[in-house]
Amino acid sequence: MRQLQGMDASFVALETRNSPMHIGSILIYNPETAPGGFVRFKDILAFFESRMQLSRTIRQRLVRVPFDLDYPYWIEDPDFDLEYHVRHIALPKPGDWRQLCIQAARIFSRPLDLKRPPWEFTIVEGLDNIEGVAKGSYAMVTKVHHAAIDGMSGVDLLEAMHTLDPNEPPPNSPDDWQPEKVPNPVELLGKSYFNAITNPMKQLEVAAKAAPGLAKALKGMVAKEFDLSREMIAPKTRFNRKISGHRVVEGRSVPLADIKMIRQAVDGAKVNDVFLAIVGGAMRKYLIAKDELPKKTLTAMAPISVRTTDEKGDMGNQVAAMVAPLGTHIEDPLDRLQYCHDRTKNSKAMTEAMGARNMTEASKVSPALWMSLGAQLYTRLGLANRGVGPIFSTVVTNVPGPPVPIYFCGARLESQMGLVCLTDGMGLGHVVQSYTDEATISFTACRELLPDPDFYIECIVESFEELRDAAKAAAEAPAKQPAPRKSAPKKGATTTKKSAAKKQGATKTPAKPKKTGTKRATSRSTATRKGKGSQTS
Repeated sequence: MRQLQGMDASFVALETRNSPMHIGSILIYNPETAPGGFVRFKDILAFFESRMQLSRTIRQRLVRVPFDLDYPYWIEDPDFDLEYHVRHIALPKPGDWRQLCIQAARIFSRPLDLKRPPWEFTIVEGLDNIEGVAKGSYAMVTKVHHAAIDGMSGVDLLEAMHTLDPNEPPPNSPDDWQPEKVPNPVELLGKSYFNAITNPMKQLEVAAKAAPGLAKALKGMVAKEFDLSREMIAPKTRFNRKISGHRVVEGRSVPLADIKMIRQAVDGAKVNDVFLAIVGGAMRKYLIAKDELPKKTLTAMAPISVRTTDEKGDMGNQVAAMVAPLGTHIEDPLDRLQYCHDRTKNSKAMTEAMGARNMTEASKVSPALWMSLGAQLYTRLGLANRGVGPIFSTVVTNVPGPPVPIYFCGARLESQMGLVCLTDGMGLGHVVQSYTDEATISFTACRELLPDPDFYIECIVESFEELRDAAKAAAEAPAKQPAPRKSAPKKGATTTKKSAAKKQGATKTPAKPKKTGTKRATSRSTATRKGKGSQTS
């Protein structure tokens, strides 16, 4: 029996019917590499069963302390049933991309049963009319509670459930797993009493470790190594309200080589800066079309993994976070990329000064009762609709995936798209991730706050294309526009339509949702799809 950490417990405390705290993916597989060229559901169950000992997440369930007086515990589930967790459905006709996203949104909107191991994998057949996806392919929609994994440990779970060779035999190590007895309330209350006595000492220890970081941060501010500006506090938008229980999901894949090419347009820019600039451009376009774009830049919460090599296989979250301004007030795509790079560099310097690991450790000693009560009051009082919101507008989490093809039950993984949990005040979240030579940008949103996902995915695609074209133009015409750039635009500056046209980087922002096709790459190829986006029924 192991107790959850503070950050992990916060995801349990935040769980409500409208805010299920799980994360996941849509994974698409081509069975042509499997024995016989096809995969049966019973083969999938046997594959899971042969590899369960490789992951601690699979057979552990939560046990909550009465009245939430202390953090919950993980135990080995004595009633574990694999077939409850691995499910099987088929798409209705016509079996296209929109239908897959509709099913994924419905699946993802349902909370997990926290009296069982908190994960579900749903196999989806009938992908018959998705361009770029081979006939006979199938998808897997995954849901794992955020209390059990973060982005990086999710990658570890992905690795445990996949192989590097389609014909790799099952692990030959013995499965010595043993179930545990569910502790009774008296045992749990006794443990919570002991923890209540020792917790003040732990808090003093964490405070002592954090003190040098705080001193370093103050010194850095005085020396102007970084700054605390009002840009780091976002204005409120339609996405920062109380959310419903309905979800929409969408995503597109682009060549990873294009992302790497774009970052060369700005000196020192990282791949994550490029993704932030793309998301910033997309949110700008969407809110202009709604006549709701604030003059001040929107911001993103960008998680930072502090997981060490020794903690690679551990459950739970080992992450800190930084605030990354998105440059939504800047029209020119390259100026926006420069701005995102400069402000992210500033946020990283501040986070490093304070100590990202210290920020994570501090969460482990927060009183469980107050954490739970605070989360429940925030939801029940509807504070997200009363002007009390987070300091960021959205979430942009970057999860690097495998650089080589991987296989599930012999079938080759062709493409993947990340899904994130939402909370009141945070109705839109993005996942950017890589796999072999593709990069995927996807989003999860509350259907009431973003009712037109087809239009928002257009905004994402247009933002990417503008940035890509502007970077190409800068590289091909160094005499007219030096590259890479070394200085950031003045605060709040925007380019004129005339200068943007010269740089060939910006297209006219759509004034209303359109029904034109957008590009989606799967299996390292680009497919064109027309039609509306996905939403739950």
